[in-house]
Parts: sequence; C-alpha cells; structure tokens
Amino acid sequence: MANKYSEITFEEKVRIYSEDFLKCCLYISKYEEPHIFFTKRLYSKLIATSQLLEDLLDFHGAKSNKQWFYYRELTATVRHISLSAYVQQHIINRLGYYMLPDIDAFPSQALNTLKYFNLVLKRIAPAVLDEAENLEIIIPDEYFDPADFPGVVTSEILPADIDENERSEVHSKYIAKITSEYLSVAGKFEQLFGFYAPYSTGEIKELIPEKVSKAEISRYNILVHNLQSSYDSYVAHGGYRGDSENLVRLRAHISVCLHLLQILERLLHYYERHLQERGYKDTYKKVMEQLSCIVDTDSLLDRTINYALYYSNYFLSSGKDIAETLLNENMERGKVVVGIPQKLGFHSRPSLMVAKVVQHYGGEVEMHVGDSRFDASSVLDIQWAGGKIQKENIKKVTFIGDLRALSDLEILASVNYGEDSMGKGVPLPKELEYLKE
Repeated sequence: MANKYSEITFEEKVRIYSEDFLKCCLYISKYEEPHIFFTKRLYSKLIATSQLLEDLLDFHGAKSNKQWFYYRELTATVRHISLSAYVQQHIINRLGYYMLPDIDAFPSQALNTLKYFNLVLKRIAPAVLDEAENLEIIIPDEYFDPADFPGVVTSEILPADIDENERSEVHSKYIAKITSEYLSVAGKFEQLFGFYAPYSTGEIKELIPEKVSKAEISRYNILVHNLQSSYDSYVAHGGYRGDSENLVRLRAHISVCLHLLQILERLLHYYERHLQERGYKDTYKKVMEQLSCIVDTDSLLDRTINYALYYSNYFLSSGKDIAETLLNENMERGKVVVGIPQKLGFHSRPSLMVAKVVQHYGGEVEMHVGDSRFDASSVLDIQWAGGKIQKENIKKVTFIGDLRALSDLEILASVNYGEDSMGKGVPLPKELEYLKE
C-alpha cells in the first residue's frame, strides 16, 4: 500500500511544516515590546518548528538549490539563535539560586547577550516571512499571541520534605573523584582558552577556528556535562540542595559553566558553518552576506568569545578553590616511603615528574625530608628538598597526602622517576601514561 504522505508535493509539505514556524515569525513581527514576550516557551516553539522544517528542506536537497537555499539558511539561523537564547534565559532564571560569589559584571553581560539574541529574532522574522512569500508559501491567517507564551519564572519553591534518611549517602570517594576531575578540566581549559581583556573582531576572526573551534569546545562541553552528571548521580540527587555549602557552590559553578559552553558551542557551530568566509560560490556568498546583516556578525563574535568563552573560563577558574577544599576534605590519605632518584637526585626531570603526579589528582601531598616539609606539587619546592637531600646524604623520603597520588609515586619511584643513571628518560609504566601529556 502506497504511503499517502509520499504522494504530497514538496510545496505542500513545505507549507505544512512551515505553518507553525511562520506563525511564530508573525507573532514576533506583529507585536511590539513590551507586549511581545520572549520566553522559554516561545524559544522552544521556535526550536521545534525550525528543526522540523530544516530537516524537511535538507531531506529534499535545499542546501544545493538556488531557489530554496536562503529559506533553509534563515530557518537554520532561527534554530541556532533560539537554542542559544533558551539556554541564556535558563541561566538568567537560575542565577539567583546559584549562590555564586564574586560574579563580576556577569548579570549585566548575561542580559545584554539575551537582548542580542532577541534582537536577531526580531530582525529575522520579517525576512523569513518575505522569503516565504517569494517562494509562494501560504502565510497563515492566524498567529500566536502573548498568552501562548507565558514565562516560567517563579518565587514559589516546593518544600524539601524528602527525609534525610531516604537520600543516597554521600560517598567521599565520589566527591574526591569529581573535584579532582574538575581541577584537571579547569586547569587545561584555562591554559588553552583563558584571557583577561576583550578581543577585537579582527582578533576573534584569527582565533576561529585555529585556536577556538566548535570541535574543541564540544570536547570540553562533554567533560563538564560528565562532571554535572556524576555529581547528580553520586553526590546529591537534589542537585543544588545539600548539607555542604561548598558542594552547592561547586554544583553551581559546574552548571553555569556547562550552560555557557552550550551557548559557545552553538554559536561557534553557526559561525563556522554559516558565516565564515571560505571562498564559496556566488549563491552561498550572497546568502552569507544577507545573514551577516541580519545577525550582525561582529556582535555574534563578540558574544561568542568575549561573553561565552570568557565567562566559561571565569567560572571554571573561580570554582577551583572550592574544589580544592572539598577534595582535601574528602580524599583518602596515606603515607609512603620511597627512595630518591639514583645518581642525580631530584634535579629537573624527577622533580617535574613528581609534581605532575600530584597535580594530576589535585589533592595535597607533602614531601617530608627529615624534619622539613615541602609541597610535592611544586617543582621548585622539590628541588629545594633535593638540595637538603644531597647536603645531608639522605637516601629515602616520605610522601604524605592523597592516597591516589601516593600509589602513582610509588610506581614512579620504582622506575627511578622516569630516567636512567645518566639522566636520560626511560619508558614509563602504563599507569603513568598521563605524564607524557
């Protein structure tokens, strides 16, 4: 039996899939502020309708068709901007619950970013309607009104009346693991993407995609999402509720950073795929120029880097002190006694290896040499210890602190801290593969 849907013409399918999408655009075009309400419900409607329409157009080859390409790109623009706006609205709605200290100018920057997204949607709605008319797509007679898109912000919070005894026990090992991973992610992210003064448009265009790309940010998005997922699965099912204020604040730092990375990844994808100049044919270049005028490429790049990337790093970095405190409160502690590096002692390579092991886990580890204590995460401190060891002809040292790091330090000591008697590097055991990074 033939599928009746397959007998419908392409034009009729486009009309069906465009109807609610165009009703959203009519709503945005017809109402003036303050009567127009940009709410999460409106964004979700725009996301759903544009996704369905974009999929239909792609299925029928609109990306390679002169007549339909612009309509397809307008639809994609609405989807990407609406997805970003939805997440940005969520951040603003939740900001009062995050308990984030020292949030700098973030609230005003967050509002400015949302205003930018809304402005783009106001600009693009008439363009969508004009192109629909050019393509002879029937414009709906009716459209949505403000009552269809109520806001969800409320001051009413349900009581936390689940008995404490019913909640999952908070295991210190999970807190130690999550905070250790947090410190690792935060450190690497800051090293790659940290900056402290706004970039100009020209500088941003040089950054993307050579230094900042959708693909690279996507990787960190997954890492931070895994942190939040682990927290919610193993630490506190209630998310922001918990007995420890530091746990609540750590969850807040993870959450706001995750949402900022989602915006960052979305905007980078949109710029790289739809706006970045790559010597395209005339049809593509013409559409890119039209889209650039609508979205204002300079503003989009500014919000992408000077807002989303900057504050992703800002909140990851500002959460490190909290993570370190929680890690040191919850890690298993121990003590190991190991020999010193043969022949050459704690010169540069062994000192660096020890510090990298300790830094990998993030917990406190002290190196005890006689009655003196040294910070085992500091190359300089270890080298100072090396001077004392050589002067006093000491043969063994004691490491006290994070049990995970101590286990790896024992392995490291068993291979003479990664070098032979001449000071040349030797292969490391598989447990220490991370030291090669």
